[in-house]
Amino acid sequence: MATPKTTATFRQPQDVTETLAQTIQREIGENVFLCYQCIKCTSGCPLAEYFDLTPNQVMRSVQLNHERVLESKTIWLCAACQTCTTRCPQGLDIAGVMDALRIEAKKRGLPPTIPEVDKFSTLFLRDIGLLGRLYELGLMAGMNLVTGQLTKDVDMGLEMVKRGKLKLIPAIVRPPKKVKPVEPAAGKVAYYPGCSLHSAAAEYDHTVRAAAGVLGLDLVEPPGWICCGSSPAHATDHTLATVLPMRTLSTVEQMGLDTVTAPCSACFARMKTATHTVAHDDDMAKKVAAEIGYTYRGTVRVQHLLDTLVDRVGLEKIEASVKKPLTELKVACYYGCLVTRPPKITQAEHPEYPMKMDYLMRALGAEPVHWSYKTDCCGGALSLTQTPLALEMTGKILQNAHDCGADVVVTVCPLCHVNLDARQCQIDLDFQMPVLYATQLMTLAFGLGPETSALNKNMVDPRPLLDDKSLLA
Repeated sequence: MATPKTTATFRQPQDVTETLAQTIQREIGENVFLCYQCIKCTSGCPLAEYFDLTPNQVMRSVQLNHERVLESKTIWLCAACQTCTTRCPQGLDIAGVMDALRIEAKKRGLPPTIPEVDKFSTLFLRDIGLLGRLYELGLMAGMNLVTGQLTKDVDMGLEMVKRGKLKLIPAIVRPPKKVKPVEPAAGKVAYYPGCSLHSAAAEYDHTVRAAAGVLGLDLVEPPGWICCGSSPAHATDHTLATVLPMRTLSTVEQMGLDTVTAPCSACFARMKTATHTVAHDDDMAKKVAAEIGYTYRGTVRVQHLLDTLVDRVGLEKIEASVKKPLTELKVACYYGCLVTRPPKITQAEHPEYPMKMDYLMRALGAEPVHWSYKTDCCGGALSLTQTPLALEMTGKILQNAHDCGADVVVTVCPLCHVNLDARQCQIDLDFQMPVLYATQLMTLAFGLGPETSALNKNMVDPRPLLDDKSLLA
């Protein structure tokens, strides 16, 4: 059952000297009075039907200083997919406003209207505060414990452990006190795998490295890199959300590398946002420098792995490396929310209907299908807290890919992959759709074989379909 639609409680504003609009202006620099209620934010929101206040109503409530917005479910249920921010004709960061309201509600001591979301953020940030990186198995177990759902996702978790996708023992890391410079080279870039690629997305990490080896891309993992903070950080503390990614970016800058590539879309988004923030907010830049003991100079370019492959390596080189073209394989390229959105941050040319992964698949010999859900949110931020909603959102994506004739869904985000692949058995579908990382198909097309492609780690086994198309012989 999806979260039911309810009505927010109405209260008069507290006796505070600053209005909500002034608070948001001070905290994130957004002028909510620019909103003229065009309702594009609500029209595009994948969760609007489950909110008690729609996004445009949230904006109007802030304009009118109605404290009811701080007690709404909307600010806690927002998946931070950036659709509203991307489509706002006034350029307002509406997703950022949601974060700011959630933070303000906690400052005023208002209880979270969706406690599971707050508990998730608390556990997540506690883990990375203690360990430096996220302990995924511990987070899943912790959520089950604090919510009283002790057996939730146990079957899925055990299967992931069996396939080597969840680490039993957490790693403990700290940023280095001194950073050793590396010798720059044409094909050398910093590689920030993020927490998931060291655990639940092990097959992604393995195939990224294998594909990079074929293409002459030298991936250098920064020493002591820490978690980017993902959604829990930016919805809890603006400064923390900037400090966490800037610690690693500062390490990369001191290494002397001009580019860092991130295969995780959430990591990419947090790094891009952090660099944008310190470049445009002097006060935040000073806070970050004081916290990490280093003044970032802005010499590191942040790229998603997809951009690194297409723009830096080049499609011609990729196509020339193909030994076994993926002929007759129809793929639905799923970008998810954060590879291209919001374009103000990502600089994506086509944020609503991107094509880079489609071009990559064509270079491998596959046939990309045209479909409607390539950038729709899968509910990744809600996967552990509002699982029924995430399943519903993911089901729509898989159904559309199937209806448009795809054999497989291809993605470049580990958070999306968990919902689409690992949770697929929990969705009421009359078909199974293999979900592969783009790099798994790259290694297969490069002739490295199914073992190197780590196809055994996928929860929905793609090997029968690929074998039927003579792609494993």
